[in-house]
Amino acid sequence: MWRRYLMWFAQEHVDFRYAEMQSILSLFEIPIKYIEKPCQNKPYWVVELPSEDCVKKIASRSILIKTCIELWATAKTETGLHENLRSSMNNLSGKWLGTDISDNSESHISPSELIERCCEGGKSFKIEVETFCKHFTMKEKVDKIEKFSYLPLKGQVKLNKPDVTLSYIEFYGVDPNNVPEHPHHLFFGRWVADGQRDLIKVHSLKRRQFIGNTSMDAQLAVIMANQAQVAPGHAVLDPFVGSGSLLVAAAHFGGYVWGSDIDFMMLHSRSRPTRVGQKVRTKEESIRGNMEQYGTKDKYLDVVVSDFSLPLWRDDLKFDAIITDPPYGVREPIEKIGIERQNYTLSEQHRSNHIPAKVEYSLPRVYSDLLAFAARHLEMGRRIVCWYPLVRDEYDAEQLPSHPCLRLVSNSEQLLSRLTARRLLTYQKISERAPAACETEHATLHNFREKYFNAGEVSRKERKERKAKELIANAYWIEQSKCKNSRDINLKE
Repeated sequence: MWRRYLMWFAQEHVDFRYAEMQSILSLFEIPIKYIEKPCQNKPYWVVELPSEDCVKKIASRSILIKTCIELWATAKTETGLHENLRSSMNNLSGKWLGTDISDNSESHISPSELIERCCEGGKSFKIEVETFCKHFTMKEKVDKIEKFSYLPLKGQVKLNKPDVTLSYIEFYGVDPNNVPEHPHHLFFGRWVADGQRDLIKVHSLKRRQFIGNTSMDAQLAVIMANQAQVAPGHAVLDPFVGSGSLLVAAAHFGGYVWGSDIDFMMLHSRSRPTRVGQKVRTKEESIRGNMEQYGTKDKYLDVVVSDFSLPLWRDDLKFDAIITDPPYGVREPIEKIGIERQNYTLSEQHRSNHIPAKVEYSLPRVYSDLLAFAARHLEMGRRIVCWYPLVRDEYDAEQLPSHPCLRLVSNSEQLLSRLTARRLLTYQKISERAPAACETEHATLHNFREKYFNAGEVSRKERKERKAKELIANAYWIEQSKCKNSRDINLKE
């Protein structure tokens, strides 16, 4: 029995909504009908789904959805909303009456039947009033609630955990500097489920035991795990693991996580502390410690110090998902084992204590190796999700990294600054065998680090040096001013 629902999103990471939703729908094999085409100018979608269970499955994964509502009535005016709701109560045809967004679809279950189910049996209830881009006082909210007194609700009002929660929403656009007098759209229906927004606080880097300079934001890490379609029992790899933020998100959804990185100090929790004022790291700070903190220690396989350009994995080893954020050479160096000297040999007596030298690992080669690795080690139909840095003015979709065995299924942008951005690329494995030439093919990618600094971006070190020079200059002029004042006083005396 198809029903109509309102999917209300958080107004952030807008470009990631469709990619995350499509990944979740594909993961659970849920069909969907869009009543109107999703757009970035509205924080909501109106859709039809086969059952309420489908809605709860979607909400159990999505971190961008705030709430899901079984839609009973919608209109562009408050009067129109109440008229449509009254009409729906008496309508047994299954059609949505008087709404301007239902031109090409109709529900398979009557709104009057939905309302009747919530009103029978004396169920307790409450009505919540929400607005987007406008604030209401408590008195104004109560006045709006009392206008729904015609609903045949027979139970008692219960504000804490009622049997039925009804939601009334007014949408005033997305421009807080130009709020209209009247709402653009109004919605009313029954609350079904909330998204996973609580994970933003639970997995916040501010509360996490072990973090690094480039630890992934908790919300973005969950989005990556969703687009990789991580599910219970999956084997998940992050080949540039760093402080393990992506492992935390993957383990939350039941994946067994493994990581590798060339940075010995980071993996052994001996790197310089990231938090302000902290001198040394504590014993509890480690990737394993993070997994213990979130109760997913049983999902943690291990991490290994490894040079990604020299893979250590068996050819027949397969992963269900690869999620990673390769270094860009801005806050963390891009390195691999090597030496610039020609014909270098190491004597036998130095081998036992030898620490391999490192050279630059170019970004084009990183992405070429990464996609080639995914083509070999991903299960058929599974996904790799990775970030791709770029200078915005030079973006060209035709130049994104590619591989014959992988198909690009989503491409979302996150702005980093006025000049730079990064794109979250999701690839799905579609073939087991690639042409032999593909093994040495490089991804087409500019030198982001060089472009980043040459394009006018200023590094942290440069900002510190500039600030220090300004402080010295200010101190000099203050001192000169004091001396001048002293001379003037002496002359007067």
